Amino acid sequence: MSSRDGHHLKDEGSRLQTVSAGAIAGLVSRFVVAPLDVVKIRLQLQPHSLSDPLVSLRDAPAYRGTFATLSHIIKHEGVTALWKGNVPAELMYVCYAAIQFTTYRNTTVFLRTAFPDRLPDAAESFIAGATSGAAATGLTYPLDLLRTRFAAQGRHRIYSSLQGAIWDIKRDEGWRGFFRGIGPGLGQIVPFMGLFFLTYESLRASFEGLHMPWGSGDATAGMMASVFSKTIVFPLDLVRKRIQVQGPSRQKYVYNEIPEYSTARGAIRTILRTEGIRGLYKGLPIGLIKAAPASAVTLWTYEQSLKLMLNFNSYREEIAIRDEL
Repeated sequence: MSSRDGHHLKDEGSRLQTVSAGAIAGLVSRFVVAPLDVVKIRLQLQPHSLSDPLVSLRDAPAYRGTFATLSHIIKHEGVTALWKGNVPAELMYVCYAAIQFTTYRNTTVFLRTAFPDRLPDAAESFIAGATSGAAATGLTYPLDLLRTRFAAQGRHRIYSSLQGAIWDIKRDEGWRGFFRGIGPGLGQIVPFMGLFFLTYESLRASFEGLHMPWGSGDATAGMMASVFSKTIVFPLDLVRKRIQVQGPSRQKYVYNEIPEYSTARGAIRTILRTEGIRGLYKGLPIGLIKAAPASAVTLWTYEQSLKLMLNFNSYREEIAIRDEL
């Protein structure tokens, strides 16, 4: 998208084109980063400190970094284990991206028409980003929980299929079971998306026309915005993952010693007491490695898909005009 035409991410394309481009972007992005996501979840769920002298005596694996985790999963569970939870994750990413970009665009249009004086660009981007993130998170949260639970399964499967998982959770935990951890999820995503879009919209104008080895200026802006936002809210992401695997099956995952957390605040206190401040940042390096290409791929695919659809519509209109002549 070129600033020469006065366009921004927030106001291009029709509603159908925005939804379609967002869905395609989510699908492609998820496929690319799926293995990194499984590794991150395993690290986040590790309930004990690696400085614990009893680590070597525990039944559950003690992952000591990204590469060790990756190697352990491949060795003991096979390469396909790196895509555990991929079906609900693909559904989540497609729906999430479509809802996110659509809500972002519609919120921006509303903010520009609802008030006599236009808000500053920074405030507009933050409000639209936070609103779109909250809407997408709330509507797709059950899929996020299912993704986490499948990724947390070790060699012993708890859920035999996606349909079976839905049935078991509904039977054993009720509908509320699908929304475990939504509090820290919303607490994380609202500032994350607000900061992300605010930083992205601010940087993309500065990087216009910039070409780096890994991509365009838009991709670079998306990468930097994602790294910054992810670091700020990462502890809430970890707490959300820990709460998502609570319930009757809590002791059946790859870690059978995950503590019982009743609230997000209680989870943070317990983690600080038993694992230290570093416990809140387990999986951050791989999270950043994942977040940067994921956001860059999402934004690049979204913009390219939207551009293709816009060009196709222009081509059809030109053909129609020629036929009339």
